[in-house]
Amino acid sequence: MILTQIMDFFNINLDKQTGQTNVCMLQFMKKKAGRSEMRILGIDPGYAILGYGILDMKGNRFSVVTYGSILTDAGMDMPSRLQVLYDRLSEIIEEYEPEEASIEELFFNNNAKTAILVGEARGVAVLACAKKGLKISEYTPLQIKQALVGYGRADKKQVQAMVKAILNLEKVPKPDDTADALAAAICHGHSAGAGGRRQLRIKEGI
Repeated sequence: MILTQIMDFFNINLDKQTGQTNVCMLQFMKKKAGRSEMRILGIDPGYAILGYGILDMKGNRFSVVTYGSILTDAGMDMPSRLQVLYDRLSEIIEEYEPEEASIEELFFNNNAKTAILVGEARGVAVLACAKKGLKISEYTPLQIKQALVGYGRADKKQVQAMVKAILNLEKVPKPDDTADALAAAICHGHSAGAGGRRQLRIKEGI
């Protein structure tokens, strides 16, 4: 029904004699008609392991597109590790074409050096998303826990259990960074329509 309406709108008429129409245009319309309302990339930033998860959200339902982690070798210098993160994340974005990105805000109590290094990795991830034109939103760990568990002080296992349940997975994704990235994507899906997101302001010309 939707496809027929779209074809009528664009005046795409079926040839009565051959029963054919413009194949490329028809395939394009089918893709558009069946596309999800939102494709979300969740990111858990890190310089040794960067977790990512891509979800389609239609209505209030999520379906998994892909998830995983990007690893960098501890023997590499930091600029090289950042280059790996940027290149691989850019490839993932190009392949799966998410429309929006959700990334966790950094929160560290003690180790300032680790916070700086993770911040560099986070910046690279934000840049990769910005270069591909994604809308980028950020959430605190408390917001993510609240969105998934309903309790801002929930522990990691509770959050992971909810990721598994919400996405109907057989087991909790590993490593933990991947599950955290999926949690960020779910949080964005729940929050995007409720005014709960904090969108990063990216200047044009990056």
